Amino acid sequence: MTRAIIIGAPRSGSGKTSVTIGILRALARRGIKVRGAKSGPDYIDPGFHTAATGLSGVNLDSWAMSPALLNALAGSAADEAEFIFLESAMGLFDGIPSAQGRTGSAADLARLYGLPVLLVLDVSGQSTTAAAVAKGFATYDPDVPMAGVVLNRLGSERHRRLCGDAIEAIGLPVVGAIMRDPSLNLPERHLGLVQAGEYENLMAHLDRLADMVESSLDLDAIMALAKPFSPAPGDFGDALQPPGQRIALAEDAAFTFLYPHVAAYWRKAGAEIVSFSPLADEAPAGDCDVCWLPGGYPELHAGRLAAATNFRAGTARFAKAKPVHGECGGFMVLGETLEDASGETHAMLGLLGHSTSFAKRKMNLGYREARLRADCPLGARGAAIRGHEFHYAQMLATGNDEPLADLADGLGNPLGASGYRRGNVSGTFFHAIAKG
Repeated sequence: MTRAIIIGAPRSGSGKTSVTIGILRALARRGIKVRGAKSGPDYIDPGFHTAATGLSGVNLDSWAMSPALLNALAGSAADEAEFIFLESAMGLFDGIPSAQGRTGSAADLARLYGLPVLLVLDVSGQSTTAAAVAKGFATYDPDVPMAGVVLNRLGSERHRRLCGDAIEAIGLPVVGAIMRDPSLNLPERHLGLVQAGEYENLMAHLDRLADMVESSLDLDAIMALAKPFSPAPGDFGDALQPPGQRIALAEDAAFTFLYPHVAAYWRKAGAEIVSFSPLADEAPAGDCDVCWLPGGYPELHAGRLAAATNFRAGTARFAKAKPVHGECGGFMVLGETLEDASGETHAMLGLLGHSTSFAKRKMNLGYREARLRADCPLGARGAAIRGHEFHYAQMLATGNDEPLADLADGLGNPLGASGYRRGNVSGTFFHAIAKG
């Protein structure tokens, strides 16, 4: 029987990602089959979960995924693991106003699956007040039980006693106490953590986190807090269908943001993914049925992409006969030009008429629902697709292409037309997660 627990916190930046990765790596080193999961639309943390455990990470998103798809993904994750540690996005209860159980918060998953929460508290700048925070979490929602507390960023042994004794006095066990150590922090950039695949010494850093967890947390007690995890039967009817039998997928440091569950289902449905690297000046294979340019960091590699003549010519040749779709960063590369952070303008594929800039930054963030205006690799005309938008780039020029979809935010408020399409080419800043 698989057992699971949610790792939550009051807010982003509390240290729950480092705690989660450390626990995953420590248990994997013990030979335990352990898997990481992430609530909400996060690309980066599942990569660390996968590296730490050897088992693919998974997103479980109660807003973007129908209950049937959510259960199917959760059940698949449980099939191959003894333990699942489900890391919360942002704060534990943070989501959007929506139907009951569909807010996108990790608390939804706690209620749905009857899972307890391991609460990570950053106690820097406080002492016994930490007990008031913990009590608030313990009493806020009786259907989201707090099983234990990990104290993070402690300054001294006295600090640990003040916080820990106060929390245990209200009936919550303290199962970990981590001293302040900035060297354990994971480096960040504008869209979150630097990705797992960009570390030259990734496993050494993961092992340092595991060593920290072994010395600072009671792992046996934490495993004992986990509860049996047996999701109700589900199905993949609302999963994004493979856009072709053979999918040419751009995959390198500039193109990395494809949700693990999307690629896993494409393979499950019988499709073959054929990776290629635009940064290595590779083009999509001509015998593929569709080309997919996922999001990532093209703004950091715009000069190399502009100089990749084989990639540029080969993708243009592919697009004459077969579909090419780009999401977020991939959408930026499909346009005429991309202005990098220094203000230098680089020629992109020119398969769509828009131009984007990373020099003039403005954050766009939130859940989105797209209603497709035409058939494209995301689905058929009229289909509703749920997903997410998170980027700092802005549009410099819109071009004259046809809109791809009508967009609404997570509350259903119309946001207008989104993305573009021209011939076989389509793209949008919107990242697709599942059918609506």
